[in-house]
Amino acid sequence: MGLVKLVVFGFLFLSVIYLSISVYSRSVRREKLEKQWDADNPGGEQADRDTYVEQGMAKYESGFRKKLIVLVYIVPTVAIVAILYLTNAN
Repeated sequence: MGLVKLVVFGFLFLSVIYLSISVYSRSVRREKLEKQWDADNPGGEQADRDTYVEQGMAKYESGFRKKLIVLVYIVPTVAIVAILYLTNAN
């Protein structure tokens, strides 16, 4: 029963962390794209800026950096399994 609680609450905790990191990463990327557009095109059209940012965000969604955030689930799970194994192996 203790293992089930650990898995359920661990998954919920990691999900909150994953969502927080994901939202933060998206906002940082969007802000970077907006600043880049403003620096490269002073006085540019708002519609062009929005298109540029949306294309950049679409590229981000399919990029490698977004996929790295999944390690939030993998690394702690592997660490806990390793600790449990090493503790019970002795």
